[in-house]
Amino acid sequence: QVQLVESGGGLVQAGGSLRLSCAASGRTFVTYGMAWFRQAPGKEREFVAGVSRSGVTTCYADSVKGRFTISRDNAKNTVYLQMNSLHPENTAVYYCAATSSFIASTRSFYNYWGQGNQVTVST
Repeated sequence: QVQLVESGGGLVQAGGSLRLSCAASGRTFVTYGMAWFRQAPGKEREFVAGVSRSGVTTCYADSVKGRFTISRDNAKNTVYLQMNSLHPENTAVYYCAATSSFIASTRSFYNYWGQGNQVTVST
């Protein structure tokens, strides 16, 4: 079992940056692929970025490539999402997720979810 706790969200102006963190409980963090999803009001939850167990392999939604960076520190049981050049349309609740399978953009691959963290980008 893995418990995930996100932090680092908040309000930022368009063009600004934020870094989200997701701390995982337990000693098995390194056995999970990790990802970030987001859900804007009235929309489906969508994949943002994923990172493999080792941290070597990453993947991104096309809409965030070149602006967002996912990384992990297995010694600290933490995954990060660095978000740069934020747009108002990036406003959403951001969720951290863990999978015992390989990383994918499909929600059903993920076994554990954090509680979500609000990110609001103002104009």
